[in-house]
Amino acid sequence: MTDPLPHAIEDKVRDSFARQTMMTTFGAEILSLAAGEVVLSAPILPGARQQHGVGHAALTFGLGDSAAGYAALTLLAAEAEVMTVEMKINLLAPAAGERLIATGRVVRAGRRLTIVTAEVAAETGGQRKLIALLQGTMVPT
Repeated sequence: MTDPLPHAIEDKVRDSFARQTMMTTFGAEILSLAAGEVVLSAPILPGARQQHGVGHAALTFGLGDSAAGYAALTLLAAEAEVMTVEMKINLLAPAAGERLIATGRVVRAGRRLTIVTAEVAAETGGQRKLIALLQGTMVPT
């Protein structure tokens, strides 16, 4: 079970997320926030599909990267920010469904580097299928 967030950190994450115009464009929202774990969702809108009619990998990557980055941010000091310095993705299946759910988690939080992962699932009718795994490195700014 993850620990609840202090109100100042939760407010900071929500305010930062609200300023992400790309997430706004994708219709993304925060589903849950906890220390070291953030869950985001986004509908697979017509403007975010690739030529085969499924969600574009850019949507998958963007949502997973944001979930992982915000998971890292939950463990930093209130005045700190975070940026991705490296992120790898394995696309496991097409993003076919109604929406994507990305769960970002901190693997190891260090003083200079935070190692993160994200799992992205496509959801249809309440059923989820894992479609991507991300692993990366975040740095406090």
